[in-house]
Amino acid sequence: MAKTSPSITDPTITNQQDGLDQIVKQWQQQGVIADLIPMEALGRIARLTKHIEVILLQCHAEFGLGQGEFDVLATLRRSGEPFTLSPSQLYQSMMLSSGAMTSRLDRLENKGLIERAHSKEDRRGVHVSLTAEGKALIDKALPQHIQCQSALLAGVSVEDRPMLLQILKSWLNQFEPQ
Repeated sequence: MAKTSPSITDPTITNQQDGLDQIVKQWQQQGVIADLIPMEALGRIARLTKHIEVILLQCHAEFGLGQGEFDVLATLRRSGEPFTLSPSQLYQSMMLSSGAMTSRLDRLENKGLIERAHSKEDRRGVHVSLTAEGKALIDKALPQHIQCQSALLAGVSVEDRPMLLQILKSWLNQFEPQ
Protein backbone atom coordinates (compact mmCIF):
# COMPACT_ATOMS: atom_id res chain seq x y z
CA MET A 1 0.00 0.00 0.00
CA ALA A 2 1.39 3.40 -0.97
CA LYS A 3 2.26 5.78 1.83
CA THR A 4 0.28 9.00 1.61
CA SER A 5 1.38 12.28 3.08
CA PRO A 6 -0.78 13.86 5.76
CA SER A 7 -3.47 16.26 4.65
CA ILE A 8 -3.34 19.97 5.44
CA THR A 9 -6.60 19.44 7.28
CA ASP A 10 -5.00 16.66 9.37
CA PRO A 11 -4.81 17.92 12.99
CA THR A 12 -1.33 16.42 13.43
CA ILE A 13 -0.02 18.85 10.81
CA THR A 14 -1.39 21.95 12.48
CA ASN A 15 0.14 20.91 15.81
CA GLN A 16 3.65 20.48 14.41
CA GLN A 17 5.99 23.32 15.32
CA ASP A 18 8.63 24.84 13.07
CA GLY A 19 11.10 27.71 13.23
CA LEU A 20 8.51 30.27 12.16
CA ASP A 21 6.30 29.36 15.11
CA GLN A 22 9.22 30.21 17.39
CA ILE A 23 9.85 33.52 15.63
CA VAL A 24 6.20 34.56 15.97
CA LYS A 25 6.17 33.51 19.63
CA GLN A 26 9.26 35.65 20.27
CA TRP A 27 7.65 38.69 18.60
CA GLN A 28 4.49 38.18 20.62
CA GLN A 29 6.56 37.95 23.82
CA GLN A 30 8.08 41.30 22.82
CA GLY A 31 4.65 42.86 22.70
CA VAL A 32 3.99 42.78 18.96
CA ILE A 33 0.24 42.45 18.56
CA ALA A 34 0.04 42.91 14.79
CA ASP A 35 -1.23 40.13 12.56
CA LEU A 36 1.85 37.95 12.08
CA ILE A 37 0.26 35.43 9.71
CA PRO A 38 1.86 37.19 6.68
CA MET A 39 5.27 36.88 8.41
CA GLU A 40 4.65 33.18 9.03
CA ALA A 41 3.42 32.48 5.52
CA LEU A 42 6.14 34.44 3.72
CA GLY A 43 8.83 33.07 6.03
CA ARG A 44 7.79 29.52 5.24
CA ILE A 45 7.67 30.29 1.53
CA ALA A 46 11.17 31.79 1.71
CA ARG A 47 12.49 28.71 3.48
CA LEU A 48 10.76 26.39 1.02
CA THR A 49 12.22 28.41 -1.86
CA LYS A 50 15.74 27.84 -0.54
CA HIS A 51 15.16 24.08 -0.32
CA ILE A 52 13.63 24.01 -3.80
CA GLU A 53 16.51 25.98 -5.31
CA VAL A 54 19.17 23.72 -3.76
CA ILE A 55 17.50 20.51 -4.92
CA LEU A 56 16.86 21.78 -8.46
CA LEU A 57 20.40 23.16 -8.73
CA GLN A 58 21.74 19.72 -7.81
CA CYS A 59 19.39 18.10 -10.31
CA HIS A 60 20.47 20.38 -13.17
CA ALA A 61 24.15 20.17 -12.23
CA GLU A 62 24.00 16.43 -12.99
CA PHE A 63 23.59 17.50 -16.61
CA GLY A 64 26.19 20.28 -16.52
CA LEU A 65 23.53 22.98 -16.43
CA GLY A 66 22.79 25.91 -14.19
CA GLN A 67 19.19 26.72 -13.29
CA GLY A 68 18.96 29.49 -15.87
CA GLU A 69 20.49 27.35 -18.58
CA PHE A 70 17.99 24.57 -17.91
CA ASP A 71 15.15 27.11 -18.11
CA VAL A 72 16.28 28.40 -21.52
CA LEU A 73 16.62 24.89 -22.96
CA ALA A 74 13.25 23.85 -21.50
CA THR A 75 11.56 26.98 -22.87
CA LEU A 76 12.92 26.33 -26.36
CA ARG A 77 11.98 22.63 -26.15
CA ARG A 78 8.40 23.24 -25.05
CA SER A 79 7.92 25.80 -27.84
CA GLY A 80 7.73 22.85 -30.25
CA GLU A 81 9.26 22.37 -33.67
CA PRO A 82 11.48 24.03 -34.83
CA PHE A 83 12.48 24.78 -31.18
CA THR A 84 13.26 28.38 -32.09
CA LEU A 85 12.34 31.67 -30.39
CA SER A 86 13.59 35.23 -30.46
CA PRO A 87 15.63 36.40 -27.46
CA SER A 88 12.77 38.73 -26.49
CA GLN A 89 10.26 35.86 -26.57
CA LEU A 90 12.62 33.90 -24.34
CA TYR A 91 13.24 36.58 -21.74
CA GLN A 92 9.59 37.64 -21.62
CA SER A 93 8.44 34.07 -20.99
CA MET A 94 11.10 33.68 -18.30
CA MET A 95 10.68 37.12 -16.67
CA LEU A 96 14.32 38.12 -17.18
CA SER A 97 16.13 41.23 -18.29
CA SER A 98 17.62 41.18 -21.77
CA GLY A 99 21.11 41.39 -20.23
CA ALA A 100 20.56 38.29 -18.10
CA MET A 101 19.21 36.46 -21.15
CA THR A 102 22.22 37.42 -23.28
CA SER A 103 24.59 35.99 -20.67
CA ARG A 104 22.67 32.70 -20.53
CA LEU A 105 22.56 32.48 -24.31
CA ASP A 106 26.32 33.10 -24.54
CA ARG A 107 27.00 30.22 -22.12
CA LEU A 108 24.65 27.85 -23.89
CA GLU A 109 26.05 28.75 -27.31
CA ASN A 110 29.60 28.14 -26.04
CA LYS A 111 28.48 24.70 -24.87
CA GLY A 112 27.01 23.97 -28.32
CA LEU A 113 23.47 23.59 -26.94
CA ILE A 114 21.88 26.49 -28.84
CA GLU A 115 22.66 28.51 -31.92
CA ARG A 116 21.75 32.06 -32.82
CA ALA A 117 21.04 33.08 -36.40
CA HIS A 118 19.92 36.31 -38.00
CA SER A 119 16.37 36.34 -39.22
CA LYS A 120 15.96 35.96 -42.98
CA GLU A 121 12.99 38.35 -42.90
CA ASP A 122 14.69 41.06 -40.83
CA ARG A 123 18.50 40.95 -40.51
CA ARG A 124 18.25 42.93 -37.26
CA GLY A 125 16.25 40.08 -35.69
CA VAL A 126 17.90 37.03 -34.16
CA HIS A 127 16.48 33.57 -33.63
CA VAL A 128 17.67 31.20 -30.91
CA SER A 129 17.37 27.49 -31.67
CA LEU A 130 18.17 24.28 -29.87
CA THR A 131 20.97 22.32 -31.48
CA ALA A 132 20.58 18.54 -31.79
CA GLU A 133 22.90 18.26 -28.77
CA GLY A 134 20.79 20.77 -26.82
CA LYS A 135 17.56 18.93 -27.63
CA ALA A 136 19.08 15.60 -26.63
CA LEU A 137 20.33 17.07 -23.33
CA ILE A 138 17.01 18.68 -22.35
CA ASP A 139 15.15 15.51 -23.32
CA LYS A 140 17.47 13.59 -20.99
CA ALA A 141 17.32 16.16 -18.14
CA LEU A 142 13.57 16.80 -18.16
CA PRO A 143 12.45 13.46 -16.64
CA GLN A 144 14.94 13.94 -13.78
CA HIS A 145 13.71 17.53 -13.30
CA ILE A 146 10.10 16.33 -13.09
CA GLN A 147 11.12 13.60 -10.64
CA CYS A 148 12.86 16.20 -8.42
CA GLN A 149 9.77 18.39 -8.50
CA SER A 150 7.60 15.45 -7.50
CA ALA A 151 9.90 14.66 -4.58
CA LEU A 152 9.76 18.31 -3.48
CA LEU A 153 5.98 18.18 -3.35
CA ALA A 154 5.84 14.83 -1.55
CA GLY A 155 4.96 16.54 1.74
CA VAL A 156 1.63 17.73 0.32
CA SER A 157 -1.04 15.06 0.07
CA VAL A 158 -2.56 14.25 -3.30
CA GLU A 159 -5.91 15.39 -1.92
CA ASP A 160 -4.54 18.80 -0.88
CA ARG A 161 -2.66 19.57 -4.09
CA PRO A 162 -5.65 21.04 -5.97
CA MET A 163 -6.31 23.39 -3.03
CA LEU A 164 -2.63 24.39 -2.92
CA LEU A 165 -2.63 25.05 -6.66
CA GLN A 166 -5.75 27.21 -6.45
CA ILE A 167 -4.36 29.26 -3.56
CA LEU A 168 -1.06 29.81 -5.36
CA LYS A 169 -2.78 30.65 -8.66
CA SER A 170 -5.09 33.18 -6.98
CA TRP A 171 -2.17 34.78 -5.16
CA LEU A 172 0.04 34.92 -8.26
CA ASN A 173 -2.81 36.56 -10.17
CA GLN A 174 -2.41 39.54 -7.82
CA PHE A 175 0.98 40.19 -9.45
CA GLU A 176 0.45 38.69 -12.90
CA PRO A 177 -3.19 39.31 -13.87
CA GLN A 178 -4.25 37.43 -16.97
